[in-house]
Amino acid sequence: MPDEPAVIDDDKVKSRLTAELPQWELREGWIRRKFKTGGWPHTLMLVNAIGYIAEAAWHHPDLNVSWAEVHVKLMTHSAKGITEKDFALAKKIEEAAVWLPEKGGPLDGFEEGFKKKWTR
Repeated sequence: MPDEPAVIDDDKVKSRLTAELPQWELREGWIRRKFKTGGWPHTLMLVNAIGYIAEAAWHHPDLNVSWAEVHVKLMTHSAKGITEKDFALAKKIEEAAVWLPEKGGPLDGFEEGFKKKWTR
């Protein structure tokens, strides 16, 4: 069995979040992010994307899901704290959740003229 990942102290977590994941926060021992979506269909798509990424990574966040929001909480339960696993998964979730095609690229995207935002 591999060694347990090292827990990162709170001050280091906070400084890394500021530098690497500015939309995330450390609160009550978890790194957290609230994603606001355009409504229920976008919420479900985001939850499914997070689920796929988490299962592929074999590291699972706690999710709280409502009509136009997804709350994500990460902590390495076995280590009882924040580890590199949490940062790595948070970055993958962030990348997937906010990705949209670049302007002028081959993929159109739907944001132009669409009244609802994907995530924010």
